[in-house]
Amino acid sequence: MFNLMLENSSIADRARLLSVSSAHASSWLSVVPSQGLGLHLDPPVHQIAIKWWLGLDTSQGSQCALCPGIALDPLGHHAITCKRGGDVVTRHNTLRDVLAEICHRAHLGVQVEDSHTRPADLLLTNWATGKTAAFDISVTSPLNTLTLLEAGVAAGSAAQATETRKHMANDAKCNELGWLCVPLAVETYCNWGEEARGTFALLATRLAFGSSSFRKARVISDMFGRLNITLVRAIARAILARTVIPSDFS
Repeated sequence: MFNLMLENSSIADRARLLSVSSAHASSWLSVVPSQGLGLHLDPPVHQIAIKWWLGLDTSQGSQCALCPGIALDPLGHHAITCKRGGDVVTRHNTLRDVLAEICHRAHLGVQVEDSHTRPADLLLTNWATGKTAAFDISVTSPLNTLTLLEAGVAAGSAAQATETRKHMANDAKCNELGWLCVPLAVETYCNWGEEARGTFALLATRLAFGSSSFRKARVISDMFGRLNITLVRAIARAILARTVIPSDFS
């Protein structure tokens, strides 16, 4: 059935289907809601998140409220990647802060980005082999024109391309400083790159130290769930913030 869906879908929808069906991508759907823990979606946000996840039209025939004359696309790509309004930066920083809190719980020394830690979003001391790690978080869309063809064939292509680009941009500086460059790329449909998955597995080992393998698997699931619901919430809010119904057009 899944292969049949792929065969009868557009290239953009194939990229979406491959990304949402990746390991841990849908973990946000099974998160137990908790407003106090930041694990909740308000009703309008939840509704638009489900429509977007299923590939239903989120545009409502609307133009972008922040980009006059620009029509929103059904899959929400423009709304999610729109640089106006600050949503892209807010989304990045919120993910960074959630990951920083996870690192704190793993008893890791972590410093949030400032002028002295760049290119790191999070700087972790004694991460591996006694070296400091520069975690660099990136959100990328598989519907981006630069990666769409690959993303419509192989799941994770957009995340992999972003990880490669980050290494090319930052390896030299990190090596000079004695840091490990650790790009943590995630596609907008919550498919994390290979390096991110490996990093989260190491974090889970620290968090579940001395526990059973079942406990470690649970920790990994909870970690992805928390990060992914944070990402989905930000995406749904960005879509809602840009929706202007046709009657409101000037």
